[in-house]
Amino acid sequence: MPVLTHRAVFVIRETDYEALIARHATSGQVRFFLESRGQRLEDVLERHERFHAVLTRARASVPDEWRQALVKRADLDRFLFAPDDVIVAVGQDGLVANVAKYLRAQPVIGINPAPDLYDGVLARVAVERLRELLLASVNGAAQVERRTMVQAVLDHGETLFALNEIFVGHRSHQSARYRIEAAGDAEDQSSSGLIVASGTGITGWARSIAEATHLAVPIGAEEPAVGYWVREPFPSIATTTRLRAGKLDDAGLLVTSRMNDGGVVFADGIEQDFLTFGWGCQVRLSQAERTLNLAVG
Repeated sequence: MPVLTHRAVFVIRETDYEALIARHATSGQVRFFLESRGQRLEDVLERHERFHAVLTRARASVPDEWRQALVKRADLDRFLFAPDDVIVAVGQDGLVANVAKYLRAQPVIGINPAPDLYDGVLARVAVERLRELLLASVNGAAQVERRTMVQAVLDHGETLFALNEIFVGHRSHQSARYRIEAAGDAEDQSSSGLIVASGTGITGWARSIAEATHLAVPIGAEEPAVGYWVREPFPSIATTTRLRAGKLDDAGLLVTSRMNDGGVVFADGIEQDFLTFGWGCQVRLSQAERTLNLAVG
């Protein structure tokens, strides 16, 4: 029986230039579109070529005896990851979050293709370090950050995972009506939705809500905990606003929909990939058992 080698799975998203070509068909049409808006094709092309140069270097760093695969973000839900894969996300931090929910315990290495453009909180490994980190990841020698994930489980069994946060509310982000229960307390609410976020997500959407409401919930980047924040709760005869933010216990947060239509649950900002959340439906949001295993050194 042949011995299976390790596989490096490269995860990417299309560049701005590739997206523009898909929309406008030719480089000439792309140039016309950009210049009519005061932008230059050369700038977009430079970023495109720079990205692919980094990707080429990254793929050349894979040991010769390993296998390789390339998957685009749009195809992640159709790609079959194997237990012995090492995932290499080449791009912005959001790409790491996009792939995390499709994994179990596989190590993930985030390569930042443009450190002068992207913060690199999750994708912070320089391409020059990739080969040694690939080998360390399969030999148990890599420094690994185990980032807590969030899960949403609907009462009819559908489950959704997220690295940053899960949103519950109306698809229009306007008024959503629901009942919320946490730590033995409950109330009916009307708001523009709520999120449950991890320590990773607390630097993103949760941070903006916390700063706007002055309701900070301290959770460390690798802390096995999640918190919730309600967006713009509205008090009325039938709704109250006491439960606005907090760290969740093991029971998590239970939300019961009071929306006849438009109720949704989605993860990590991917609004197109949602679960329907209609009247009477319940969802429990909590810390997930799985983690993102981010290999960083």
